[in-house]
Amino acid sequence: MTSERPTFRPLDAFPVRAPVQTRWDDNDIYGHVNNVVYYSYFDTVVNRHLIEAGALDIHAGEVIGLVVETGCRYRAPLAFPEPVTAGMGVAHIGRSSVRYEIGLYGADLTEAAAEGFFIHVYVDRTTRRPTELPARFREVLEAARF
Repeated sequence: MTSERPTFRPLDAFPVRAPVQTRWDDNDIYGHVNNVVYYSYFDTVVNRHLIEAGALDIHAGEVIGLVVETGCRYRAPLAFPEPVTAGMGVAHIGRSSVRYEIGLYGADLTEAAAEGFFIHVYVDRTTRRPTELPARFREVLEAARF
């Protein structure tokens, strides 16, 4: 075990930035956003970006993303009704997989309260078998790459 604090990226290092709305029920008995909610924020930021960029059609698209691995390091608490800004970037693009990295920043925007990642494998909606990322998807991912 090391006593050194992990390094987190500054917000401006992320190619994509978006607001995240905290909700009343995000807070737990300890008065801050519960740790599992951070994962919901990550998922929301990634999928909202893909949908708004025209890469992902959650209702009728042939390709859907399945989470195969995720992780988070926490530095400071967030709490409702605090405004949160998420930074998101793409760290790796494979044939059918993508590693997204996300930082969550509280009202002061100076240091990340948490930083995490999601690895999605994109699969055929019907067969649930991995499939090559469509061209438009790759364009959107490349634009968000670190």
